[in-house]
Amino acid sequence: MSLLSYIRLKTVATFIRFTLPAIPEPKADGVLQIPSRDDGRTIKAYVYKPKNPQPGPSPVLLNFHGSGFILPLHGSDQVYCRRVAENTPYTVLDCTYRLAPEHPFPASPNDVEDAIKYVLSHPEEYDLAHVSIGGFSAGANMSLALSAHVFPAKTFKSLLAFYPAVDLSADPHKRVQPEPAPTIIPPWIVSVFNECYFKGHDPKQPLLSPMFIDAAKFPDNILIITCGQDPLALEGEELAKKLKDGKRHVVSERMPGVGHSWDKRVEAGSVAEKRRDEAYALAIEMLNRTSL
Repeated sequence: MSLLSYIRLKTVATFIRFTLPAIPEPKADGVLQIPSRDDGRTIKAYVYKPKNPQPGPSPVLLNFHGSGFILPLHGSDQVYCRRVAENTPYTVLDCTYRLAPEHPFPASPNDVEDAIKYVLSHPEEYDLAHVSIGGFSAGANMSLALSAHVFPAKTFKSLLAFYPAVDLSADPHKRVQPEPAPTIIPPWIVSVFNECYFKGHDPKQPLLSPMFIDAAKFPDNILIITCGQDPLALEGEELAKKLKDGKRHVVSERMPGVGHSWDKRVEAGSVAEKRRDEAYALAIEMLNRTSL
């Protein structure tokens, strides 16, 4: 990336970040600083402990937030993480990762990989027979990619992907959502996100587009949540269809009447709240199903 391109993308990213509402400090049970591959740099993770912990090493869910690969939204999944911890035997590690354009591809998936390796290197604390992974949007993209392309298929007991981007080679201007939507993320902004993140790389490579990974390499239990008003829905559902080959347990559910990242801003009694609770319940059901 040239200096002029970086300055342009940095300016746009800074402006978009400035418009974001502040994320309240999560009421987690602790904060873990995970060592990274770089000397002196750590990866921050909020820790949510199960309501009724079992004796011995704990099942663990690594969660990775949405970001468009550029937005600092760590902590935005706190409702989900707490709900999982209260209704499953899983400890939840809600992990951050580096963002573009300051840290373009492959910085983000490298951090995801380092967080996973940390968990796998601590069998005295985490039950390595019950390691699950998942996330939202960009975090779901990387969870799918890393679980299938970097680690053996049996590494993860389950994979939970909420409104994932699975084909970054797709033209944002040609994506369509299944339902009419009052608002969507403008395609030009998605194009800027993509340019910030992976400019100069083949977007069809596995770590960018899990759509192109062999189905046999994915974990045995997968949940994919899509949104009726999200332009990413159809590609996520296409991946789910590909994975339903009779060799794994795949649950694919479209949440009607809501759009991308809808679960982060819901009003009491709203359709959005109902769909959020339904989607989170499916994740909890998947984790409990695979916790034995």
